[in-house]
Amino acid sequence: MKCNVTRKTQKIDHTELYFSKPSRPVGIIIFGASGNLTRKKLLPSLFKLYQRDLIPDDFFILGVARTQMTDEQFREYVQKSIKQAGNRKFLSDFLKHCYYLSGNYESSETYGEIQNKLKRLERIHGTQGNKIFYLAIPPNVFQAVIYRLSESGLARESKFSSNFARVVIEKPFGKDLESARELERSLANNFSEKQIYRIDHYLGKETVQNIFIFRFANTIFEQVWNNKFIDHVQITVAEDIGVENRAGYFDTTGLLRDMFQNHILQMLAFVAMEPPASFNAERIRDEKVKVLRSIRPFPLNELYRWIVRGQYLSGKVNDYQVPAYTEEPGVSKDSKTETFVAMKLMIDNWRWNGVPFYIRAGKRLPRKISEIAIIFKKVPYSMFPNIPIEELAPNSLIINIQPDEGIALNIQVKHPGARLCLETLSMEFKYENVFSIKALDAYERLLLDCMIGDQTLFIRNDDVIASWELLTPVLRSWEKKSENEKNGKVHPYRAGTWGPKEADWLIEKDGRKWRKL
Repeated sequence: MKCNVTRKTQKIDHTELYFSKPSRPVGIIIFGASGNLTRKKLLPSLFKLYQRDLIPDDFFILGVARTQMTDEQFREYVQKSIKQAGNRKFLSDFLKHCYYLSGNYESSETYGEIQNKLKRLERIHGTQGNKIFYLAIPPNVFQAVIYRLSESGLARESKFSSNFARVVIEKPFGKDLESARELERSLANNFSEKQIYRIDHYLGKETVQNIFIFRFANTIFEQVWNNKFIDHVQITVAEDIGVENRAGYFDTTGLLRDMFQNHILQMLAFVAMEPPASFNAERIRDEKVKVLRSIRPFPLNELYRWIVRGQYLSGKVNDYQVPAYTEEPGVSKDSKTETFVAMKLMIDNWRWNGVPFYIRAGKRLPRKISEIAIIFKKVPYSMFPNIPIEELAPNSLIINIQPDEGIALNIQVKHPGARLCLETLSMEFKYENVFSIKALDAYERLLLDCMIGDQTLFIRNDDVIASWELLTPVLRSWEKKSENEKNGKVHPYRAGTWGPKEADWLIEKDGRKWRKL
């Protein structure tokens, strides 16, 4: 639906213009229903969609996990997971749609029991055989569940029926190129690509989606979105927390796999992609893959000039003393796992030739923030008396992904007064200050899109492979201890700082600096 709403100073609330309620009934089956992802994200998001009347009238939620629970016990678990229940009637009605079944993910008997329970629930709630299977489970059981869903016929779509069966896969999509290809073969052998929804919650954030609109619905920006006007791009994804309760997973994974292969490369693709032929999921995903395939491979013999790894030491974050990474519970004392990565990327195509993309991400940094900074070229010379060109800050466009979603354009203006004094002015907007309706959070938006059948913000199989083709050689180089000892060295940095000094060198050797955040 096209929404033409002119916004002036007052706030306008036309909620019905902005959200589309799924028109078809659906049963949502969550594997891993007793896990953290379901408790912290999926159940609260589904309830919020229900409160907003953005779930079909005819629906049910079936939780599946190894933990023994009855339907009533699961409903108590659901209620506890929804911290702010809001309207009590909404909660009571929502719980009537929730059910549970315990079983072993690898046992064919479990899927027979699921099939029997689904038949009963489909009769009760009139979902007409439409199903979404959400795999909120550890990667080591992905393939078992994929195979059993296919073997049992639970996720089969009939050529003679319009009923749908969709499968949602959470990251990580493999741990390297070989494992990713193995996972993709398993998915392709059991489902069609239109059934598969690979989810990256960063793509559900409003500001990430708005990059697309910002570029292609505004002529003034797309005209300068190229190497003639842009000097470089910076992407920062900073967390002030450590590994929390994920040490077992993170210490065998590292930050490059955890953040770069998915979130960060996806954001980069939105920034750098060419205009698609149409606003269509496949055309948009075509252009994203083209960008990933255009990234220049890293020179493995001098990797240190392009990628810096770091690991945090003890220090203070937000005035609290925090331990070093190797002192965190569950982390090996001699771990060489990186908690920080900075890298320089080059995209070899006409639009971006010569424009470096500097990316940094890490844990135990001074604050939580995710932003994309488009830094434009400086003016060629200064015509202003007593103002050297070095003092003329370049224009920049800052896209703040979190926590304060918004966009700012920094320009030079004259400060009032008789003397010629220039100052940087930020022209900005924040979503919460402009729009009267509360935006859907990332999981709400992606769950809604899955129910509607819109794959635009989900990752396609060739997208996964392209990202691993870029990063797997780097991982292999780190693992085999390259001849150059600088390559892959894990540099220490104090918790509460912006990473190791080597990350500053990475950008400063090119005559640039990281933005102050």
